[in-house]
Amino acid sequence: MAIPEAQESLRIDKWLWYARITKSRTLAQKLAVSGHVRLNKDKIAAAKTAVKTGDVLTITMPRRLLILKVLKLGTRRGPAPEAQLLYEDMSPPPPPKETQVQVAKREAGAGRPTKRDRRQIARIRGFNEIDPF
Repeated sequence: MAIPEAQESLRIDKWLWYARITKSRTLAQKLAVSGHVRLNKDKIAAAKTAVKTGDVLTITMPRRLLILKVLKLGTRRGPAPEAQLLYEDMSPPPPPKETQVQVAKREAGAGRPTKRDRRQIARIRGFNEIDPF
């Protein structure tokens, strides 16, 4: 049985799939062709573009930006811990989440009356709770 030789390069769609950046190879191909992937600051136009060890990939995805340095090429799509060994994540930290807006507190007695307040007003005005007319 022949021992497979170490590869020098790998198709970018395969690498994205091996590294678990995309869920399927078809999605990796679409991502590569869509213009959202840069290889060493150059946009790639085809999924067959070769990736080598040491290359830097910039991937713009919805709601985040990934900057990945290729450490290994990989030979299969393995479990997540194995996939994380294929790259170094150099992405900027996500922006801080917006703090919740503080709702202004009303002073006691301001605003719409509560059910208790409405009943007290009805008693003062002389309305019967059963028949207000």
